[in-house]
Amino acid sequence: MNNLSQLIINCAHDIAKEVGSRAIFLYADACKDIGALELKREGFDMILITKDGSNLPEALKKEARTITVPNLNLTRVGQMKIAITKGIAGGLLKKGDKVVCLTGIPKFGYVDSVSVIDVGREFEILTAEYISDIFEGIQPEVFEAVLNIALELAAQGREGRPIGTIFVIGDHEKVLQFSRQMIMNPFMGYKEEERNILNPALLDTIKEFSALDGAFILKDNGVLLTAGTHLNAAFEGKDFPKGLGSRHIATAGITNVTNAIAVVISESSGTVRVFKKGKIFVSIEKPVE
Repeated sequence: MNNLSQLIINCAHDIAKEVGSRAIFLYADACKDIGALELKREGFDMILITKDGSNLPEALKKEARTITVPNLNLTRVGQMKIAITKGIAGGLLKKGDKVVCLTGIPKFGYVDSVSVIDVGREFEILTAEYISDIFEGIQPEVFEAVLNIALELAAQGREGRPIGTIFVIGDHEKVLQFSRQMIMNPFMGYKEEERNILNPALLDTIKEFSALDGAFILKDNGVLLTAGTHLNAAFEGKDFPKGLGSRHIATAGITNVTNAIAVVISESSGTVRVFKKGKIFVSIEKPVE
């Protein structure tokens, strides 16, 4: 089916030229033999989306820009929402950019879907003039690590049970002013390098503490300050989506009164939502296990 993938890629290049696309996002894991495909063209970037890069030839790894997504069974829409969110966090995309997205299911071995996404319209918070930079001051790799962990927890839960929790990143001094520790802080007394979310050895610990009521609070460099923390900031937004519970209201409240960004997992649906300034930046439906 590589012929089909090549045909769709060729069509995507034509579409990208027509709409003035900033980049083409290709879910590389859907292409059985990606090394045999003609990918590079002038005029826009080709961004490869992959779980671990094992499908990419070494030469392509060196030449192409890549975005990694969690090793989960993602829907076509989930693939692109995660990739574009990470692209914005990493400075690859901004308000006003258009992206042509090529997606597919890896077990079929070819891309089968083309979509054009206007970043400013799809991610509605970018239309808010008072938000100059969604991820200002937050290291992109820290946000990516938090998002990956949240998506894994949403898909897998903990010991067979669904998990709901909150990760609040950045502006930590102000966030702590609007917080109250509900239990003894499990991160107290450890060196910062031992409690950084970028430390792979900490992954199981974070997943274990995710079963606690309350939120994780992190510095913008990824250092975990607290777990099991109650967020006290009130929120009275008139246009807050109906059907979302206290966890989401608390997340909206803390991001409304601080410059933090927050990632929340819905215990009931497994949807992962990113909040900024009291608004939902993106919602990513639960990956299928």
